[in-house]
Amino acid sequence: MAVTENMGAQEGRYRVGVDIGGTFTDVVLWDLGGARTAKTKLLTTPHDPSRAVMDGIQRILDESEIAPESVEAVIHGTTLVANALIERKGVRTGLITTRGFKDVLEIGREWRYDLFNLEIEMPTPIAGRPHRFEITERTGPDGSILTPIALDELDPIAAQLQADDIQSVGVCLLHAYRNAAHETAIRERLQAIAPGLSVSLSSEVSPEMGEYERSSTTVANAYVHPIFKTYVDLLVDGLARMGFRKDLLLVLSDGRTVKQDTATLYPIRLVQSGPAAGAQAASIYGAISDETDLLCFDMGGTTAKACLIEDGEPERTAHFEVARVFRFAEGSGLPLQIPAIDMIEIGAGGGSIARIDRRGLIQVGPDSSGSDPGPACYSLGGTDATVTDADLVLGYLDAENFLGGKMALDRDAARSAIRESLADPLGISVEEAAWGIHETVTANMAQAATVHAIEKGLNVEKFRVVPIGGAGPVHACSMARKMGIGRLICPVGAGVASAIGMLGSPISFELAQANMSRLDSVDWPQIAEMAGGLVSRGRELVRHAGVPDSEITVTISTMMRYVGQGYEVDVPIDLQAIEDADAGGIAERFSCAYLKRFGRTETMAPEITTWRVVVSGPRPPLTDTIRNEGFAGGSTPQAWTNRPAWFGADGGFVDTPVYDRKTLGPGTELQGPAILEEDESTLILPPDFTAFVDDGLNVIVTRKD
Repeated sequence: MAVTENMGAQEGRYRVGVDIGGTFTDVVLWDLGGARTAKTKLLTTPHDPSRAVMDGIQRILDESEIAPESVEAVIHGTTLVANALIERKGVRTGLITTRGFKDVLEIGREWRYDLFNLEIEMPTPIAGRPHRFEITERTGPDGSILTPIALDELDPIAAQLQADDIQSVGVCLLHAYRNAAHETAIRERLQAIAPGLSVSLSSEVSPEMGEYERSSTTVANAYVHPIFKTYVDLLVDGLARMGFRKDLLLVLSDGRTVKQDTATLYPIRLVQSGPAAGAQAASIYGAISDETDLLCFDMGGTTAKACLIEDGEPERTAHFEVARVFRFAEGSGLPLQIPAIDMIEIGAGGGSIARIDRRGLIQVGPDSSGSDPGPACYSLGGTDATVTDADLVLGYLDAENFLGGKMALDRDAARSAIRESLADPLGISVEEAAWGIHETVTANMAQAATVHAIEKGLNVEKFRVVPIGGAGPVHACSMARKMGIGRLICPVGAGVASAIGMLGSPISFELAQANMSRLDSVDWPQIAEMAGGLVSRGRELVRHAGVPDSEITVTISTMMRYVGQGYEVDVPIDLQAIEDADAGGIAERFSCAYLKRFGRTETMAPEITTWRVVVSGPRPPLTDTIRNEGFAGGSTPQAWTNRPAWFGADGGFVDTPVYDRKTLGPGTELQGPAILEEDESTLILPPDFTAFVDDGLNVIVTRKD
């Protein structure tokens, strides 16, 4: 564990951030009074993720001599929801929908993600056809009741659900986003006749247009709701037994934080909580170095993700996809209509398995060894060659000093795995095969991140790479070189950045309500009433999480497009514009947002599809803590050892100085090659890069001309 100094004086207030990844669980303790942090990392326990959470929290409290009663908040992000969807380990789930819409989950968009594949494979619906039921009712697109609901039809449906051992059901009726009365009536009736059944309503989970997306999101929420609630309840009970007295907070996929009971209502909103917190951390690190255009590169043990950050804020989206049949094929997964930070999975993680494909080329991933059995070098039963094994063979990782010396790596096992699976079949040396793994994974990530930026109309070369995750700093310079990016911001604690981002995430919640109309025909009194209701509901949720009214802020935006278009832009407005029916002012803001996004405007009339309200508490002052944390060294770098590191097939091994990251103070300058080690990650500085430590202890890495 890395600790800036002993925290046992108990003079401060403390918060704990916990992030569960596919391979490691990260824990960070923040002393608000002393403006210090402590960090630890341990292997995830996949069969019972809460065990690593509890062990990590107990370890960091014991080593810092902090009593649980002194901790004012535990903020948690988890892969439980995503894993349940990917691995199909949720509960047996049903769907109740409007008569005639039983097959919407299989019809989908009628869009093929691969036009030329005659045997295209689509994700299997979570609720199978025998478990999907229709009910007589009809609501119009304006919210009017066209056909009253036949609640008596629910009795045989409930009996069949119980006979089929269905534990959870999603209710998604046509146009329920405009009028939730029928969905609410179904829940009330089911609570009376099937009280043990978990019920998710589309009008609460995703009150937006898009019948397929709304149905998919609601069913996914129902699928994970019981297991997520059980997990949270067990975790809360465990924390209480340890002596914690405060509520558990959880991070959502949009990087916002809510109280445990709010999170358990909408578990689908946590599907990307860890990576979202990592993007929040990247924003904090960028602010410390006065950089606002960032490419967050998050490479952990299982996957690598990228997020573009413009003007200091990660771009958010209301559309997301999970559990893809083909990992990088958009449209091959389950669509989710939830608020999320817009990011893309761009590659493999440290535990991703390398093999030779049918063309005789090195392929990395998509499958991963995870934490059990893990890479071959972990000596936990894994025999496959992975990215981590390659990094060890190349000299990037220290076999005796991994995780600060808490975990030894087996170099011979790594070499053996690479030799058997790659080197001997290809007729090359183990080092060349390891370099091939390293180059393959970084090239794939560079290409995917570049395409992601191009699709958004952005020049990737203007961004600064912020590498986080345990494996991110190892591969960042190589990836940046391939992307044409010449500057990186490498923060302290990059290996546990997601947990750090959780500590800096404000208590906040976003609510949305679809209400489609042309801008020149909006029913402004109705919208004012609707927006007021969303604001009141959001304030109550944030107030419930402990934020006083005086510290709550509200932002309003609307999703707009030109009539006839299929894609919207988010347009910020204010409540006063709604109350004043300021259509002209809103149209002008839409034109500005559209111009920024697409580089032009049109002459067509604009229309509104959805209204959004974000209610937030203050952002915790984590930036000041990170900026002002002390360091143990000075500006004159002193390598504590040297070791051979491989920097390409031509150069081979180079004797490379190794530095203890925490001894490098502001003003330190380094020339590559160099290796900068800390407990949670290792930064590799190739020969064609230089480094400078700024006042916030970020290592600013620059590629030589």
